[in-house]
Amino acid sequence: MLKDFADNVKQLTNGSVQLEILPAGAVVGVKETLEAVDKGLIEGGFAWTHYWSGYHPAAMLFGSPVAGAGVGIDNIAFISWFMYGGGKELYDQLWKEMKMNIKGIMLQPVGPEALGWFKKPIKSMADFRKYRFRTPPGLPGQTYKDIGIAAVAMGGGDILPALEKGVIDAAEWCCPKPDSVFGFQKVLKHYYLQGLHQVVVNADLYINGNVWKKLTADEKNAIKVAADASLIRSLSYRIYENGKALKDLTENWDVQLHDTPEDYFVEYMDAAKKLLNKNAKKNKFFAKVWQSQKDFARIAVPYWAGAQTANANLGQAYAQSIMKK
Repeated sequence: MLKDFADNVKQLTNGSVQLEILPAGAVVGVKETLEAVDKGLIEGGFAWTHYWSGYHPAAMLFGSPVAGAGVGIDNIAFISWFMYGGGKELYDQLWKEMKMNIKGIMLQPVGPEALGWFKKPIKSMADFRKYRFRTPPGLPGQTYKDIGIAAVAMGGGDILPALEKGVIDAAEWCCPKPDSVFGFQKVLKHYYLQGLHQVVVNADLYINGNVWKKLTADEKNAIKVAADASLIRSLSYRIYENGKALKDLTENWDVQLHDTPEDYFVEYMDAAKKLLNKNAKKNKFFAKVWQSQKDFARIAVPYWAGAQTANANLGQAYAQSIMKK
């Protein structure tokens, strides 16, 4: 999808702006990407927004707002807030709050992410608490700890070896397509799609501020147009790709798909709200961004949740008819 964005930028600028896509670690490590762009060591970088929560806690609200920011914002509603609810302006301010010489470009929404993979089925939170569970770092992982899960944060390359050695018993990564490429189905067979830890996950492009200033107005506009296109193309692409992957997992790998226990949602949401409130009290900009999301949610979520309920019921009716056949 990043190469797709780069191709669009090249075409829209008649080749005056070209992005050379290098693999992670080719110049600097993933964790050093933001500082390398800020210092001009590289002209641009690509990563997941919530990676920078250590620089500023509000990065999480743009990259991975835990439990839908505690106000029911899903990945599509997030884009609505970002584009029309004041999110984009606050996002531009984020880099100033970090004191980074960077122009951020939001590109790729992902999600909702799956709850994860387990050795045995879980019927309640009591069952869940029996397992050592790989979680993402930051607030999503801390929320699991707060509800009594033995949460273990680790890098992607360490997950499968840890599962095979019994260091952890369950894990989350992303969604059916990335999970299947990762190879979870070779180790675990019980899969839960519905989770709250990363209902929304976003990746973005970072351009050095001096490089951005040198671009013409038309070139900047072309990048913005390509970025807006990338948001919807990324959503559309992932729905179909994840669908194909889930079909393969259940039909060819004996993966069993389960519904997440109901008590999970109540416990996780309550703990997430407490963590969000705690961070809002500590940081003014965090509070400002979260208030913007809450203001948006009061208007948009009642409508969108109601509409999505109808969509979900429609989809479930069709999915169940397929399963019966």
